[in-house]
Amino acid sequence: MSLNHMEDMPLSHSRPQETQRPSWNQWLLYLTIVILLLLLCSFSTLIVTFLPFKVANEPCGAKFGPIPSKWQMTSPKPPCVNETADWKLKILQNGLYLIYGQVAPNTTYKEPAPFEVQLRKNKDIIQVLTNKSTIQNIGGTYELHAGDVIGLLFNSDHQVLKNHTYLGILLLANPKFIS
Repeated sequence: MSLNHMEDMPLSHSRPQETQRPSWNQWLLYLTIVILLLLLCSFSTLIVTFLPFKVANEPCGAKFGPIPSKWQMTSPKPPCVNETADWKLKILQNGLYLIYGQVAPNTTYKEPAPFEVQLRKNKDIIQVLTNKSTIQNIGGTYELHAGDVIGLLFNSDHQVLKNHTYLGILLLANPKFIS
C-alpha cells in the first residue's frame, strides 16, 4: 500500500473567505461596545431613580382667548399661575410647563409695521412668528421658575384675529430633586 497520494494533501483545510472567525481585536471591540451600552443603561436608570419628577396631582393651567378674551384659570390649591394682563401670566410654582397657542394673522392688515408675534419669558424671546399668510401654532415645553412672566406680544393688535388666537399653559410636573 502506497502513501504517495497523501503527500500532496494539505495538513489543514482552508476556509472560504466569508466564514473566517473574528480576530481577538474584533472580539475586544465587541466586548467594549457591549460594556459601554450596559454602563449607559445603568447610568440612565440611576438618573431616573434618584432624580424623579413628581407629576402634578391636579391639572393647573390657564387659557386666554379666543373669544371671550379673558383668562380661564383652573384653581388647584396652591395655584401655579396668576394673570397679570391680557396675554401675560406670572408663574407661581417651579415646574415643567406646556405652553400652547394658535395665532391667526389678519391678512387684510395693510399697515407698514411688519407682522411679528413673540412668545416671551420675562424679557427674553422664546419664539417668533413672522408668517402673516397662515394660522400658526406657538409654544413648547419649558422649565419655568416662580416669578417668571410668560407673555404673547404682537407688533400691532390689529395684525391678529383675536377670535381665532389663543394662548394656554399647563403645569406638567414639579421636579423634586433629592439633595
